[in-house]
Amino acid sequence: MTRGRATAIGFVAVLLWALLALFTVGSAPVPPLQLNAICFSIGGVCGLVWTVRSGGLSQLRRIGWRVYAFGTAGLFGYHALYFSALRLAPAAEAGLIAYLWPLLIVLLSGFLPGERLRPGHVLGGLLGLAGAALIVLRGGTGLSQTALPGYALAFLCALTWATYSVLSRRLGAIPTASVTVFCLATAALSLPLHLAFETTAWPTAPMGWAAIAALGLGPVGLAFYVWDIGVKQGDIQLLGVASYAAPLLSTLILVASGIADATPSLFLAAMLITTGAALAARASAKKHQA
Repeated sequence: MTRGRATAIGFVAVLLWALLALFTVGSAPVPPLQLNAICFSIGGVCGLVWTVRSGGLSQLRRIGWRVYAFGTAGLFGYHALYFSALRLAPAAEAGLIAYLWPLLIVLLSGFLPGERLRPGHVLGGLLGLAGAALIVLRGGTGLSQTALPGYALAFLCALTWATYSVLSRRLGAIPTASVTVFCLATAALSLPLHLAFETTAWPTAPMGWAAIAALGLGPVGLAFYVWDIGVKQGDIQLLGVASYAAPLLSTLILVASGIADATPSLFLAAMLITTGAALAARASAKKHQA
């Protein structure tokens, strides 16, 4: 597979993740861990079918348990935090904070051996922080005490996925079929935790079931397989730049669907986060060209 094709395949994940907030809202009132268990079961079964049909089942036995533990922790942690955040705070605002992960990927990469932070990284980080602060302060009208736990979980969610993505680069030799095990293990971990800490709830309308199925097939299914191909075999810098479209696309989708109001502060926050991430990526691109 060529580098360009792998990058294009990875970008499919960005488009799917732009729908994550919409489908998560549509899946209410299903609690976060239960939603994790259902969606990752769907994504894992689809991956298992693909793995068997492509003859990759034998590869799974040669992968160490530490890799499986790492992948499961990344997927479980990100989505448990994300689903919880969108249950505790407004979807558009919490989703934007969660989409700080592309910026955090660039910033965290600057601390790797042989890397360093440049002024563009710092400026981008400050713009992203300003966008997140605008959300938390509700456009200058003051703090929303009830939404703060959701915002905090959304930031932890962004940090989790950024860390997972940066460290995944070191696992380039691990086949994408391993994502199947990550998904199934995440579902298996989520189920007992759901039964222990949550009250089971099911969708009350057909659209709720459709949202759950769409989550499992797309943003919580196919997206992980194509992202894995992109970050391991494609141009991770270019893929990072493309990822910065996700917060803006997600916000536009929520506004178009009537879930979020088209307020000036919401779009200003989206532009600050997107621009900050793009500036940070530009700084990385210049560094590699130097």
